Amino acid sequence: MGRLVGVDLARALAVFGMYVVHIGPPLSATTGVASWIRYMSDGHSSVLFATLAGFSLMLIAGRREPKTGLAGRQAKARIAIRAVILLALGTVMAMEYGGVIILGFYGVYFLLALPLVRLRARTLAIIAAAFALVAPQLAFVLTSLLTPSVQQSINTYDPLRHLSEVGVLDLLLTGFYPALTWMSFVIAGMALGRLDLSSSTVQKRLAALGATLTAAAYGMSLLLAGKGALRSLAEDGPSSGGSGSMPTGSGSMPPEGGSFPDMPASFLLKAGPHSGTTFDIIGSVGIVILVIVGATVAMDRLPRLRRLAKPVIAVGTMSLTAYVGHFLAQSALSTPAGTGTQQSWLPLIMYVLGAILFAAIWSRFFRRGPLEYLLNTATKPAKHIR
Repeated sequence: MGRLVGVDLARALAVFGMYVVHIGPPLSATTGVASWIRYMSDGHSSVLFATLAGFSLMLIAGRREPKTGLAGRQAKARIAIRAVILLALGTVMAMEYGGVIILGFYGVYFLLALPLVRLRARTLAIIAAAFALVAPQLAFVLTSLLTPSVQQSINTYDPLRHLSEVGVLDLLLTGFYPALTWMSFVIAGMALGRLDLSSSTVQKRLAALGATLTAAAYGMSLLLAGKGALRSLAEDGPSSGGSGSMPTGSGSMPPEGGSFPDMPASFLLKAGPHSGTTFDIIGSVGIVILVIVGATVAMDRLPRLRRLAKPVIAVGTMSLTAYVGHFLAQSALSTPAGTGTQQSWLPLIMYVLGAILFAAIWSRFFRRGPLEYLLNTATKPAKHIR
């Protein structure tokens, strides 16, 4: 099957958005267009990343038609192997870079998504909507009941927590990207993966849906919560659990959020990045749909732009390599993270250009990125499943 070029472009934009959050100046140090780019990257880039992860699951499990029988069992085995590897890689990276690393959460998402890989687009969309409506309220209740003593007791018996600051509790409920609320994005991506994105009818319907979700979610939040509705969780206070605090490794990143720190119930009316509320989830899904559809339409109908964007698209084909690579480069080059004292956009621009250059050169000689090749090779034992 040919590559979905628009999806690869969207994946590259998600990677660059994470670069903006991790390396670029903070929102308080930006104005004008720069401020808009910083705000849209904060939270939305990782949401786009997670949604595209769900889309990728469908590429393995059968995109338009789910694989069944032997092929279906082997596809599930491939997904499970990927999940375990990503969880292990994420744990190792969290030892150095803290709870901002999303890969361990990816592994959990993949495992939780396994029972859903044979469902149709409509069913997946309904489940995603149900998660968006119910999960934030459930997470709010659970975190309010999670006293420090209970949390400490759980972490004491958690082997992952002894390795890094991201344990099982963080992965499921209290971390930067908790599965309870973030599965909405993954399942929404799975639903998109079952659709024919090349169909103009599907594109129009998705564009209308994305615009409606975005306007309705953020509009209702502004109406109910007032001017502070779109502030990020990092602006409201520190995250609950250990993973929401400032990471301590050499690649320290500013806190992006978590699941409901000590907030009043009115916080559930907000829609700021990483707030994890129903309005945040629905609005973010709307934006993600618009980005994916927009990238797909642009690549399908503007061949000249597609040729010009080829080096950027190459980054999307090796997003795992680009994501892990920028952390390693930060450590090796001692690049400061985006903080109140780091107000230059130059480091960010150099990282983006470096990723584009590496991906463009690598893709001329190899079909997959370095980490993508290793991950694909590791899943080959799945073909022995009977």
